Amino acid sequence: MSVLHIVTAAVIAGAFMALASEIGYRLGMLKSNLIITDGAFAIERLGWKRGTATIYVLGLIIHLITSAIFGVIYYAIISLFDLSATSIYVIAPYVVFLWLAMLFVALPISGQGMVGQKMGRFSWMEQLVFHTIFGIVFWWMLDTL
Repeated sequence: MSVLHIVTAAVIAGAFMALASEIGYRLGMLKSNLIITDGAFAIERLGWKRGTATIYVLGLIIHLITSAIFGVIYYAIISLFDLSATSIYVIAPYVVFLWLAMLFVALPISGQGMVGQKMGRFSWMEQLVFHTIFGIVFWWMLDTL
């Protein structure tokens, strides 16, 4: 399986993840929104004026680039260890790793606190749902592209 195949699958999975986040946030079911979190963080770091459109555009770009990078990392791992790209036994631990990295690295760096506590006490669970969606769509796309 090529790196382009895996990166494409990861970007599509990231798009589904972002869509689920946006829908849940707009319906008031979720307190966290991946695109807003990414976009607001970027705008703050760049010192730009906060605007909804800018937050969404930057947030989506950052989220999809991050998804692509995670696809490259996945490709490197499966290539290095000669693993099956479509094995749920490979994908699941990788997605759990991504979820934990989100909780203990990305969210604190973005100013949301450890496990995203500033977004609500169930942020960790929302992130688990998002990452589960990513994992399922990633597996599906790897198998169908």
